[in-house]
Amino acid sequence: MNTTRNKRWNGRLETLKADYLSGVIGQMDAYGDRVQFALNGPGQKPLYQVINADGKKMAFDGNHHLYRPEGEEFTGSNATGVMTMDQIRLAMAGGAPKSTGTVRAVRATGVGSRGPSAATKAKDLVDTEKYEYFKNNRSMLPAEIGEHSNEITTLMRGGMSAEAAFSEVLKRHF
Repeated sequence: MNTTRNKRWNGRLETLKADYLSGVIGQMDAYGDRVQFALNGPGQKPLYQVINADGKKMAFDGNHHLYRPEGEEFTGSNATGVMTMDQIRLAMAGGAPKSTGTVRAVRATGVGSRGPSAATKAKDLVDTEKYEYFKNNRSMLPAEIGEHSNEITTLMRGGMSAEAAFSEVLKRHF
């Protein structure tokens, strides 16, 4: 007998409901620009922690109330990778990539383990610059600018600054 009434979140970002993700975005607006979900939490609304630019973390339960982690909810294979505001907005809009498995777990970086590659660092830098520009200029940008996020990223990876990439996309599409 097959049943879909599983009480726990399956780790797939696309299965989280828009109203839940809206609450996550609200906490991200208030406390930080990145988020990480716990894979071993109770229910369909996972625990999550919001991470600010300084790396400080604030955890919340599935109802978006402050939560004090008691174990290793956000370490190693117990947590998803760190996601940006753009990724959460995309998932909320129904554009999350359909995954064949659970969200990739974060590998704990301890003594003797390798850090992120140069390509990963460059990608993170582009994402950070792009988000900072968006956050600082949100009121002046059209609401549909998010539809061109990949184009902005491509331009920035080609050597443009965030300001130049946003300006170029605005010229092309608006």
